[in-house]
Amino acid sequence: MSSEVFRKGLNLKHVVADELARDYHSDLVETIRGNDFIYRDGRASIHLAEEFGFCYGVDRAVDYAYQTRKKFPDRTVYLTGEIIHNPHVNARLRSAGIRFLSDPTESSDQVASDDVVILPAFGVAIGELERLTNSGCTLVDTTCGSVLNVWKNVRQYARDGYTAVIHGKVKHEETQATASQARITDNGRYVIVLDRKEAELLCDYITGKQPLDTFQSHFLNACSPNFDPNKDLIRVGLANQTTMLMSESLEIGQLIRRAMVTRYGESNINEHYQAFDTICSATQDRQDAIQTLLDTANLDLAIVIGGYNSSNTRNLAKICAPKVPTYHIAEPSCLVSTSELRHLPTTTPAGTSVEQTEHHWLPNTGKLSIGVSAGASTPDNIVGKVISRLADLAKTEHR
Repeated sequence: MSSEVFRKGLNLKHVVADELARDYHSDLVETIRGNDFIYRDGRASIHLAEEFGFCYGVDRAVDYAYQTRKKFPDRTVYLTGEIIHNPHVNARLRSAGIRFLSDPTESSDQVASDDVVILPAFGVAIGELERLTNSGCTLVDTTCGSVLNVWKNVRQYARDGYTAVIHGKVKHEETQATASQARITDNGRYVIVLDRKEAELLCDYITGKQPLDTFQSHFLNACSPNFDPNKDLIRVGLANQTTMLMSESLEIGQLIRRAMVTRYGESNINEHYQAFDTICSATQDRQDAIQTLLDTANLDLAIVIGGYNSSNTRNLAKICAPKVPTYHIAEPSCLVSTSELRHLPTTTPAGTSVEQTEHHWLPNTGKLSIGVSAGASTPDNIVGKVISRLADLAKTEHR
């Protein structure tokens, strides 16, 4: 039994346009865009990064989810997991009656042929897609084009006999889906590195500075089954989770290339190392924009808005943190008062999201310059509410 698959929408974009605008549009944000991305109110000057919030892929995924609910009002509609990493958007879809297969009470085994399943912007692993296809359900595929580009290159690595070294988070949905693409051939292999530190450990093994047992104990849950570094790290190709920090991905690539040159020589590098540009342009645009804001505005602090499980939001906050006090908040209510703010510290390890409270975070005298950005899964209405809240708090503190 084959599934019907929608990959280019459901021809209802015009029908859901007003609903999407109602749920996610912000008049204030539009005004700020038209005012050189600056909002002034009292002593506060709030500088909005020129690239922020919903990217094309996220906007498309949410649009398709709304279209799906509209087209199939009487059928059970599932999402394999969060459509994007934003709690407000996912809550809105739940309220529309869309069920999440990632919830403890749900299972892909219950999906029947008359059900509809939405695949999120991150994509899904090959095995999961096969199970859903075999059920005969209708599929709505919102996988982002940037993710598909990574998959294309990872599949090419596998066909050419290169192990994919994936810069990403082991448990992230996108990285899991990408890793599955590396296994399309019988000899397809992958290993996942989180950051520079893990990349250095990988390189130390390649160059003979670390023993086999050190590699195996560290990467036990971050590589393909039966991974043998003695043969699987002879030829490698670099890939990445599209929302990772661009500068770190490039640095990891340089580290691995140098290790391969050390081991095999510059003249043989193309036989042992490959790399394609798989950085998401929207992710890079947002990182560039916040860097420009840091370089051009004299900021007192920065607020970065987005889900705590959003990698691209975390990375925006990490860019800001070395230069200015930075607070990654999930929603407007995190701005509790002029003396209390809830946020996710930029030093929080990957895979955890324990909020902390910051006291006396808002300077209480003089002019106040605040930088604001938002991850690619944060809608404009949340950004607008945060800016309004910041302006109100600045007025309160000034009295």
